[in-house]
Amino acid sequence: MFRSRLLGVALLLALPLAASASSFVVTTDSIVRGLKASSDTTTDLSSSLRDKKIVREAREDAASFVASQGDIRGVRLESALAYIRTEQPQLHASDAQLAQAILAI
Repeated sequence: MFRSRLLGVALLLALPLAASASSFVVTTDSIVRGLKASSDTTTDLSSSLRDKKIVREAREDAASFVASQGDIRGVRLESALAYIRTEQPQLHASDAQLAQAILAI
């Protein structure tokens, strides 16, 4: 009798742990997928805009933007962001993602 109760209590305690573990896995998988999508966007953008002069000239402003966490927005960066959004209207990337893509070029 004592063993069956002990086993029952152990099973009841194990259920929430299993749920937490699977919840952690789902959350981790979602984060990894989001980062991969962001990385893929940056890579695709970098390769398609590498030869554009307006984008190349915005690297210094992009570096300042990234380093200041968005506080410093140079004129060349603003021009490059406008150009990128005009050329790639289907792209849904933040200014920070685009600035990082410009730096990756």
